[in-house]
Amino acid sequence: MRGRRGKPNPSQTCESFLYWRKNAPDRWRNPIAPALQLLNALPRWTIAAPLLGLAALMLDPSASLALTLLLGAVLIGAVIAGVHHAETIAHHVGEPFGTLILAVAVTVIETALIISLMLSNGEGQAGLARDTVFAALMIVLNGIIGLCLLAGGSKHHEQQFTRYGVSAGLAMVSVLAVLTLVLPNYTTSTAGPFYTDGQLVFVAAVSLIIYATFVVAQTVRHREYFLHPDVENERAVLAEDYAPLPRGTMALSSVLLMAALVAVVLLAKALSPQITAAVDSAGAPRAVVGIIIAALVLMPESLAAWRAARRNHLQTSLNLALGSALATIGLTIPAVTVVALLLDLQLAMGLSPVSTVLLMLTLFVTSLSLGTGRTTVVQGVLHLTLFATFLFTTLVP
Repeated sequence: MRGRRGKPNPSQTCESFLYWRKNAPDRWRNPIAPALQLLNALPRWTIAAPLLGLAALMLDPSASLALTLLLGAVLIGAVIAGVHHAETIAHHVGEPFGTLILAVAVTVIETALIISLMLSNGEGQAGLARDTVFAALMIVLNGIIGLCLLAGGSKHHEQQFTRYGVSAGLAMVSVLAVLTLVLPNYTTSTAGPFYTDGQLVFVAAVSLIIYATFVVAQTVRHREYFLHPDVENERAVLAEDYAPLPRGTMALSSVLLMAALVAVVLLAKALSPQITAAVDSAGAPRAVVGIIIAALVLMPESLAAWRAARRNHLQTSLNLALGSALATIGLTIPAVTVVALLLDLQLAMGLSPVSTVLLMLTLFVTSLSLGTGRTTVVQGVLHLTLFATFLFTTLVP
């Protein structure tokens, strides 16, 4: 309302403002609210870790021991944050592209760590790719699966899963493990645990084909083989692990993932001399470096698999474990092969006799443990015993 001279009525103006303030969209009343909501949707440490990794690139790790340890902690944080953002993007995109995005991101991280350490010491790290892949297999097949079977069996007495998908995944893991880690010791084209360049390219191509077949089978052609019989509860677990996120979360996670990957690649290159020197000064075998790399990369998926097993969803745990093992061989070996051929690096792929025995025993026991579709704490203890044996024989060969 206006007065006689056309001036606005103060009371009417005040009421209009209050009405607008009450009913206006949040983005008008508080312009920074969407940004705050977006930042709150992700754990704060997953935002800080990649940024700290980029900032740490300006520091010299050789300046002091304390600075080296600090940069090592930042590197670990960047690795875990990168895998977390890859999982967020994978869930948002959906299958089958989500699985591929997660696998490629993890492969980039793992390959960067391997190549950086190989370049730092040349021939002394020729077996690092082999040690990392073997350590990843032992961690997955004995460590993660054993922990899941023990945790789930102790809480739920007995757990069930679909045998068809697990058997197919385990068969693929067995073929890839033997082709990449055992067969090089028995070829005659070159002496020692090495493949020729042609053989290495062939094995890398076969690894890619087998992994691609697994992804198509798991996500498209035979998806029901990788689902628990109680599909609704399976979806409830996924919904609990991945709550709906605000718009823009995928874009933010993509930016932070790229930042984490850059930080991991460059920090690994900067810290590689210190890591190698620390292992040598401790008198530990070089294979310990491979265990460290594999444990870092597999840490987030290990935690997710353990949580699923505790909620009586062993199928989810086994899908995560076997998928990680297949991605480790099926993508890491081809990636390392390409980089090694381009940089003229030597790759020692064949395992030692002790490691070969442990690998064969692990594959045999895993096929028995997962062959019935039912598990208890007995299988969990058995696999954890094999994992402890692997760690002990690595430190005390």
